[in-house]
Amino acid sequence: MKQNFTVRQGALDGVEAFLSVAQHRSFRRAAAELGVTPSAISQAIRALEARVGVALFLRTTRSVGLTEAGERFLSRAKPAFEELVAATAVARDLGQRPAGLLRLSVPRAVVPILLEPLIASFNQAYPEVEVEIAASEELVDLAAEGFDAGIRLGEFIAADMVAVRLTQPFPFVVVGSPDYLRLRPPPERIDDLRQHACLRMRRSSGSIAPWSFVDGNKAVEAIVAGPLIAHDYPTLIGAAIRGLGLAQVPGPLAKAPIDDGRLQALLTPFAVSTPGVFLYYPGKRQVLPKLRAFIEHVKYQSADGRRDRPIAPKVRGPDSS
Repeated sequence: MKQNFTVRQGALDGVEAFLSVAQHRSFRRAAAELGVTPSAISQAIRALEARVGVALFLRTTRSVGLTEAGERFLSRAKPAFEELVAATAVARDLGQRPAGLLRLSVPRAVVPILLEPLIASFNQAYPEVEVEIAASEELVDLAAEGFDAGIRLGEFIAADMVAVRLTQPFPFVVVGSPDYLRLRPPPERIDDLRQHACLRMRRSSGSIAPWSFVDGNKAVEAIVAGPLIAHDYPTLIGAAIRGLGLAQVPGPLAKAPIDDGRLQALLTPFAVSTPGVFLYYPGKRQVLPKLRAFIEHVKYQSADGRRDRPIAPKVRGPDSS
């Protein structure tokens, strides 16, 4: 059965005074060490003894000694208080300079394109910060899962988060390999996709994402079918290169295989755009120096370094959860 537990207010009051008096065996020297008056030390000890319920010191006009209860209290209180002071110093140190473990939640696809160059230069600039990258397509709760920040498409970032732009807006493009397109005519209209094998993405929520387009000012969602369902874009791109079917993927991920001829861009007049990729985190007041250093590094490295700002989702892409 769960028990209620409450730390009594002021439970540590007088402990530092007790330890100083026990060390110096003098109220006056303890007062000098702590920068208070001997009267203040005496009052703190009397309050502590009243709270504990037993005398901790033997006092005479010439000397100060510990009672048996005081000796036992000292044996437990001193290491505990020293550990508390050390814990405070460690926490303060993390609040004063970039150091410690920086945990980032990111989609797999952005690691080679965005993070690898950023992390390499960041590690060189801040050697006391360790960076942990958790690559997953799932939208995680940063605070609950213990992450300092995340990286996601702008439209999937909650409005109460602070975000830093990593890329310019870009389109989602439909791509197919030359081998695949030799067997079937390239689609010219959205409805033509019914005649094609379309490789699909399963969202982190479990549903399969439709393909999203714009036709003039009208948003269109196409329900497509095909031989493969994947959980990440690199898998879709690899399957499309091998001629398994068409895929709809973020433009930057498809740029290299399009440039070298392994893929062709299709239905470009109907491509839907996303606001881009952003680094995001819960709030400015919670930012430790390690994350602040990474944010500033991202801004410096970004071609479009902008000030932190909340994200207002507008366009939903095909990977919506």
